[in-house]
Order: sequence, then structure tokens, then C-alpha cells
Amino acid sequence: MSPVRARPLLLVLVLAAAAACDDQFPLPPALFTNVVDSVTLYALDGTPVTSPSGFIVEQRALVRVDRASTLDFAVNIDPSGQAVLLPSGALGYSSLSGIKVVNQLFDSLNVAPGDPYERLEPVPVSAGTVLVVQTAPVVCAFSAFLPLYAKVEVTAIDVVQRTFTLRVLANVNCGYRSLETGIPDS
Repeated sequence: MSPVRARPLLLVLVLAAAAACDDQFPLPPALFTNVVDSVTLYALDGTPVTSPSGFIVEQRALVRVDRASTLDFAVNIDPSGQAVLLPSGALGYSSLSGIKVVNQLFDSLNVAPGDPYERLEPVPVSAGTVLVVQTAPVVCAFSAFLPLYAKVEVTAIDVVQRTFTLRVLANVNCGYRSLETGIPDS
């Protein structure tokens, strides 16, 4: 069989093996408590470079874009006045996080949805928008590469001060999709 023809078969075998591993090797117990934080980020344009415009889910940290080697999302108000969240790919980072707008209230969103997530384009938002952020895969303590998830609610946008106030619940337990407070079990 030619290498080109063998690739689809190899992909099917790898996916089947991964699915089998999921059944044989459940996730280790979660260690970190999911909590809701309120944060303020500053638009990339029109604010001092010393003001944090980005967020890293794994560290639950606000970051300055000029000092970050990676981030999961940043905020901006574009020239037309539209408020946006930008996944890492929209900022030119090579590790691609994703953003998905959901039609649920922040408090009722309990599990991160599956793909697709926007990875390359700005995502328009307004006060009240609820989103899920999927990080680029991270190295888990149990030797897997899996994304982390966070839910984000835009609670306020001040176009004069160019600030975004957000509620964020970042689940930093590798492999877990739960977006509820407490120590997740899924």
C-alpha cells in the first residue's frame, strides 16, 4: 500500500486507539477548584501598553500583550467602535486558542461545548455576551496534550476608558470540560 493511501487508515487506527485509551485510562482526579473571577482588561488600541489587554487561562492571569509569549485572548475596540475578543491566532500567535459565543447565561453554562471555535478572526461582543475559550493544547501532568476551557461573560464595556469588565471561570484541570464552580468531576 502506498504511503498516501495508508494515511487515512493510519488516522482511523490512531483515533480508534485514542478512543480505547479514553475508556481504559480515565482522567486523574481534578486538583484545582473552579472559581469565578471579575477582571478588567484594556483595549489593545488607545490604552497604555502597560495596561493588560490579554488573558492566559492556564495561569488565570491578565497579561500585557507586549510581554506575553502566548495568550488565550485579548480585547480591543476596532476603528468602527466594535468591541471584540481576539483569539491568539488573530494576534499572530502560533498556538491557536479558540473562542465560541454561546446562547446561554453564564451561570447556566456548565460544560464547554465541542468544536468549532473561532481561531483566527476577532469575535464581536457587547455587554452580556457569554463565550467559551478553548486554549491551545497544554502539557498535562499525565503526559497528554489537551486544551483547557474557560467561560467568559462580558459584564461591561467602557468605550471612553476603553475597558472591558469580564466574569471568568477558568478550569485549569487538564482534560476537564466542566464550567461549574468547585472541583470538577468531568
